[in-house]
Amino acid sequence: MTTRSRRFLLTLWDGGGNVPPELGIARRLVDRGHEVHVLGDPTLAAPAEAAGCSFSSWERAPHRMTHDVSDDLLKDWEADDPLDTLRNLRDHLMSGPASAFAAETAEAIEAFQPDAVLLDANLFGSAIAGEEASLPTAALIPNIWEIPTPGTGERAVLAIANRVVKTGLPDLNAARAERGLPPLTSFYDQILELDRILVLSSETFDPVSPFVPSNVRYVGPILDDPLWVEPWTSPWPDNNTDPLVLVGFTSVYQNQGALLQRVINVLSSMKVRGVVSLGQMISTSELAGSDNVAVVQSVPHTQILRQASAVVSHCGHGTTMKTLAAGVPMVCIPMGRDQDGTAERVVRQGAGIQIPPTASSAAIQKAIRDVLDNEEYKLNAVRLASILASEHQPLDVVLELEQLVGLTPTGTAL
Repeated sequence: MTTRSRRFLLTLWDGGGNVPPELGIARRLVDRGHEVHVLGDPTLAAPAEAAGCSFSSWERAPHRMTHDVSDDLLKDWEADDPLDTLRNLRDHLMSGPASAFAAETAEAIEAFQPDAVLLDANLFGSAIAGEEASLPTAALIPNIWEIPTPGTGERAVLAIANRVVKTGLPDLNAARAERGLPPLTSFYDQILELDRILVLSSETFDPVSPFVPSNVRYVGPILDDPLWVEPWTSPWPDNNTDPLVLVGFTSVYQNQGALLQRVINVLSSMKVRGVVSLGQMISTSELAGSDNVAVVQSVPHTQILRQASAVVSHCGHGTTMKTLAAGVPMVCIPMGRDQDGTAERVVRQGAGIQIPPTASSAAIQKAIRDVLDNEEYKLNAVRLASILASEHQPLDVVLELEQLVGLTPTGTAL
């Protein structure tokens, strides 16, 4: 425990996969003796409090009240192309409502009197409030690096991304003007100029890491299971040694029902044990399992992965990192957001196969069979597990934040 505790304000939005790692950081800070107040969607009240944090909810800024599909802020399953997702983020989180997010964050700063502000990197308005208050401020990126910066992608890709987001610059600068701050000339400077940007990933896994700015720190993945997962008891006898295949798709809605049923049907025809974890957005009543495929609302991935021979996944960053940390190879079926980039990195490391969400049943079965039968995928996943175990320690992210607020690694004041 630190000899001098600090107070951290953490601002979140309920985007699914960002929540467990970001609240995982909050829990680690609390365990070190610090106080954390979470400002977020009402749906995050229970998990924030379970992590030991105090909580208040967004009121005027965009937020979701329930986990019903109709309450989703982005509705990115309706996107016609990947840039639509970026436009949705721009309009519904980053710059469109920046004024409201900044105002409510400023109110929370006044009420809680934090020593530092932590924010999900999509909440540009919270960054504005932290800057206005002259507080140490850090952005959390719970996946791979995707901010367009020189060296992190093809010039044409960077140009397109910047062209999409720069139309949000007037809204962003209007929010800054309301808080008495000068205008920016580049959209992403609102995040890039913060004191710290903490990437909750592996620099070995993410090949763009050499090109990130000097205020960026890779601190390793946070592998906490969501607090809403339920205990798991195997329905099969102990003498069933068929390979276990975990199917873990997104915890948010991406219209994945038909694809999940196709995967279930494929596994039902194979000599395997399948465990299909649905998350919060799809009910078990919507999908039909079989004798060798169990369809459950949730399952602790960390527990199941100790026994798994392969994972079939949308390749969300959290699921991917847990899988690779367990040394398990993957069949990657990305469906949007950062998932294509994460799947590309799995394939680059030789730890899995990528197929499209439109893949036929035959293509899905072939991919699963290849990953189970080709030892190279397993060996590469085990290699990555060793790297992930040695690259960062669980407290690295907390030590970075303690340094941000003037504490040494021993918890004493600088």
